[in-house]
Amino acid sequence: MRVSIHKNIANPKLFREQLLSWAQQFREVIFLDSNSYPQHYSNFDCVLAVDAFTSLKTDYYNAFEDLKQYQQNTKDWLFGYLSYDLKNDIEKLNSNNFDGLNFPDLFFFQPKKIFILKGNQLEIQYLMMCDDEVEEDFNTIVESRKSKVESHQSLEIEQRISKELYIQKVNKMLEHIHVGDMYEANFCMEFYAENAVINPLEKFQKLNEISQAPFTVFFKNNKQYLLSASPERYLTKVGDKIISQPIKGTSKRFADPVEDEKSKAYLLSDEKERAENIMITDLVRNDLSHTAQKGSVEVEELCAIYSFLQVHQMISTVTSKLDPQYSAVDVLKTTFPMGSMTGAPKISVMEIVENLEETKRGLYSGAIGYFTPDGDFDFNVVIRSILYNQENKYVSFSVGSAITALSIPEKEYEECLLKAKAMHEVLR
Repeated sequence: MRVSIHKNIANPKLFREQLLSWAQQFREVIFLDSNSYPQHYSNFDCVLAVDAFTSLKTDYYNAFEDLKQYQQNTKDWLFGYLSYDLKNDIEKLNSNNFDGLNFPDLFFFQPKKIFILKGNQLEIQYLMMCDDEVEEDFNTIVESRKSKVESHQSLEIEQRISKELYIQKVNKMLEHIHVGDMYEANFCMEFYAENAVINPLEKFQKLNEISQAPFTVFFKNNKQYLLSASPERYLTKVGDKIISQPIKGTSKRFADPVEDEKSKAYLLSDEKERAENIMITDLVRNDLSHTAQKGSVEVEELCAIYSFLQVHQMISTVTSKLDPQYSAVDVLKTTFPMGSMTGAPKISVMEIVENLEETKRGLYSGAIGYFTPDGDFDFNVVIRSILYNQENKYVSFSVGSAITALSIPEKEYEECLLKAKAMHEVLR
């Protein structure tokens, strides 16, 4: 059981910063921020959950069944992530590529303390065992001064796949497409630094400042961190409604408004980008149909253009009504990994990219989010994200692009560098 207390917050922007600074003392932290981005299906501006009362940490084997049991037995708020390699629990697949991060495949925790902010209204939810700490914690948070976190180490960022090798690999993928093994595949490459000592909070603040994405996350599990500026929602459940919002299609932002509008218009009319988006929208429709009431899968929005600080993106919205015989976790299992990060047909693509990529994806291109006590959920797609293992001093970020029959390898490489720009800037 939880105790729920409401407060009025005079300066929500400052309070968010104070909240996240205060949270750093805990072993488990997750902070989700929408950055006030105008979007449907959003329940709050930001939420912070800290300090695990219970948790679930596992490798991919039987992971979804374990999560289902945990979620149904707890019937409480749960926060955590699904890594891309849970694909191996769903299909006969494996992940043998290099992994410098060594995160668990799945991690969820039931927090003792939760803060939910919407506008200037704050709701604090504490488990009964620690509800006597609410006032003291709240006062500590609002009285804290914003600390200026600085780090001076400049990192040597290396690229796992050179430009030449990237072009060779994309050409191999094009061969697979021409012989009909697949239609579209998301191909990813890693940037990394070894012996890296960073201040995760400072890097997160920088990344968020230059991105202000709607599915931003600061996540900490002891010495493992995710700093995410994701613009993409994977899946949300609101009652019996399921909503997926795949992104496919990217173009540059420009300071000059005329150039910027041109870039937007170009994206909207680009045949390759539209084909990419429509293929994945189709795949998502098919994925959702596995747990949907008959005839309830709909495309609410097709190939709409949304603008973010770094890039313009093409986003579609697909919805369905959940058939009561399926659980919340069933919906995740039958749609995972998300189509925008795999391609079509899914299983064939996952096998092919496993052979061509050089790095195990891990949490990158997985999902992070939460379950509510009544079984609703919201998860992002882990892209535009920095991953850091403090223990072995390894920092990593990956980017990818969709390869289709119309792809020009050099252009795909340029798109990857465009997506990598914000993370590069933050880590340098």
